[in-house]
Amino acid sequence: MYNLGIYILSFFLKVLAYFNTKIKLGVEGRSQTFNILKENLSATDKTIWFHCASLGEYEQGLPVFEVLRQNYPQHKIVLTFFSPSGYEIRKNTKVADIVTYIPLDTKANAKRFIEFVHPELTVFVKYDIWPNVLNELKRQNRRAILISALFRKKQSYFKFYGGKRKSALFAFEHIFVQDENSKVLLNDINYNQVTVTGDTRFDRVNNQLSQNNTLDFISEFKGKSTCIVIGSSWAEDEAILIPYINNKASEHLKFIIAPHEIHSNHIKAIVSKLNVATVLFSESEGKTLTDFSVLLVDTIGLLTKIYSYADIAYVGGAMGQTGLHNILEPAVFGVPIIIGKNYDKFPEASSMIKNAGVIAVKNETDLKTVMDMLLSSSEYRKTEGAKNSEFITKNKGAVVQITDFIRI
Repeated sequence: MYNLGIYILSFFLKVLAYFNTKIKLGVEGRSQTFNILKENLSATDKTIWFHCASLGEYEQGLPVFEVLRQNYPQHKIVLTFFSPSGYEIRKNTKVADIVTYIPLDTKANAKRFIEFVHPELTVFVKYDIWPNVLNELKRQNRRAILISALFRKKQSYFKFYGGKRKSALFAFEHIFVQDENSKVLLNDINYNQVTVTGDTRFDRVNNQLSQNNTLDFISEFKGKSTCIVIGSSWAEDEAILIPYINNKASEHLKFIIAPHEIHSNHIKAIVSKLNVATVLFSESEGKTLTDFSVLLVDTIGLLTKIYSYADIAYVGGAMGQTGLHNILEPAVFGVPIIIGKNYDKFPEASSMIKNAGVIAVKNETDLKTVMDMLLSSSEYRKTEGAKNSEFITKNKGAVVQITDFIRI
């Protein structure tokens, strides 16, 4: 059934590619995978293979990738993505020699892919488990590990119908999980080569403190005002935020909005609802940014640094059902954080609501109450923000545990 499902998926993706640009990028990209491998790899190359579903998993795995790149400079690094949102943004990363899409998980594709790449080590990040690929790695006695994994009881690995996906887990010689619950679930299916290391994202975001996070145009826009940064927002987030912005934005209180979707229709929709002085990043050159109360960032790649300017951060995704975005990025800068109500699948959010400075809101009324409370006291903001930065420091260290295990 799984193999049949892959062929059906392949058919529908090709049909949907005519109507969806993102799907089209993936279909066309996967059609080039074997040509790229053939042109850039030889049978004598020593290789390491990293696989990530998308951009979030790449960022999660990056601190491990960087250590392996440094420790094994003679190996060619192959990095694959499933999603165009990962590949398109990181196709030129210096951490890999070859970046491409993973082919769809048919048995023939799996065999051909592994024969081309012949990795001495494979590193999968978090999830995106491909049974045929992993079983082929196991058949060829090739090493594979899974890092920053997070499992839930409702997943198919732990159900009576999940046999093929469950067996794929046993292709990993070791699985590094984020929490104790994931370890217990693996032990329950008799997988015991598992270590609780926490989330590598803590190491990733902690490294951001050693970077130059200065952005001159943000410094100019913010000036001496209080600044609220809204990161990776979706329509459900913006629906409760925009009324507050329209009521509160001023020369003393400024807002930076970096939406998750930056296509022109979404940007225009946001602008049409704002009735305060707003400037788009793409149109900001030559303008006096201090004249504006809202800066709308219609580009990608800047949000991590922008968070360093925040006095308060709102991280999107959890007001709707799209999934909470990375709250660790603002937390490392000692910023109090507001999120939406649907955060149950994100253990770091639950922990930080309980033990640090993250606050969840259910609706527009909640948002106003929390925002006003944070804005009313700079000491309260500092106290809540400090809890977040301390939480990051306390939970880093997964990378050392993982890389100490790896010997090639």
